[in-house]
Amino acid sequence: MNRPANVTELLQTLVRIPSVNPDGDPGLDTTGEAACAEFVAEFLREAGANAALEEVLPGRPNVFGVFPSHAPGKKRVLFAPHLDTVSIAGMTIDPFSAEVRDGKLWGRGASDTKGPMAAMLWALWEMREQLPALGYEICFVGLVGEEAGQYGSKAFVAKHRADFALIGEPTGLDIVHTHKGSTWLHLTTRGRAVHASAPERGENAIYKMMEVLGVLREKVIPGLTGISDPILGTPTASVGTIRGGSKINIVPDECHASVDFRTLPAQDRPGFVEEIVETLRTACPDLEASWHQSRPLWTDPAHPLIAVLERAGGKPCGAPWFCDAAVFAAAGIPAVAAGPGSIAQAHTNDEWISVDDLQRGVEFYKRFLGQLR
Repeated sequence: MNRPANVTELLQTLVRIPSVNPDGDPGLDTTGEAACAEFVAEFLREAGANAALEEVLPGRPNVFGVFPSHAPGKKRVLFAPHLDTVSIAGMTIDPFSAEVRDGKLWGRGASDTKGPMAAMLWALWEMREQLPALGYEICFVGLVGEEAGQYGSKAFVAKHRADFALIGEPTGLDIVHTHKGSTWLHLTTRGRAVHASAPERGENAIYKMMEVLGVLREKVIPGLTGISDPILGTPTASVGTIRGGSKINIVPDECHASVDFRTLPAQDRPGFVEEIVETLRTACPDLEASWHQSRPLWTDPAHPLIAVLERAGGKPCGAPWFCDAAVFAAAGIPAVAAGPGSIAQAHTNDEWISVDDLQRGVEFYKRFLGQLR
């Protein structure tokens, strides 16, 4: 391995390895995290870890490394960034150039979340000789599929244990111990297609969807304002897409809409989505609905390792976005997200991270590790 000389060079190498999530329109033909996982595994081995690839989906492995420890039975601290990035479609810069200019490193994933991953890896490299003597066993996992489906984190918690997970996300080194969840609700109404010159003979699926979305606006969304979290505020809902009809002179026989709900930890209970769907069915009894959920996060800010992160320079906070931390927490593993960079740069068409912030991330993680006695 041609090992990078510093964290900036490490991040450049990571950005230059495409690891675009295949969901939706990735913007290129080659997708998946395999090449990135292989590089990270080799880096971990050079740092002294026992590292292996664990396939989650075809050609999409997690990479898991365990550093040596001088004593068995220690509690396990896990560094856990994700390997995948969002699409490169519409980017205004070369997504894989990893150019450094104006004090910034540019490219897809520079902020979300290869920057935090590089800072974690470099901190582990610089601390590699001290890691065996720490009071915790130190592990690293690079996770696939965080940007869609969270497949890597779900597969990991089904197979491995940990006592605390530090998720790599661009938080400005704040400690995100709670965040909103996401429910993507997909709705379908069906009608009967006829010639538009005699619409009374058919059933217009778009009109049916309009009624459903009217109930959403008039009943469901106002009802969300009665729920509040002292850190995260209120839940939200937004109609993101709507598609219906095939031609202007045909009464549409189907219509599809998708709604993005951002939910609070208090709403993380069985039946929450079903109740919303039943309310919407008051406008359309044969409404079809399916959904995908990413859970909200709540980790007690009084956790002792959060105090260690505070001493390292972070402060506890909440976030409106979701990440893999919630998957770990739901599996009984206390988890937070903390890393260098700003979420404001994530997913942008000219993504970047400040080189100074990247180095501050390394020092932050080193301070955290140094206090794990």
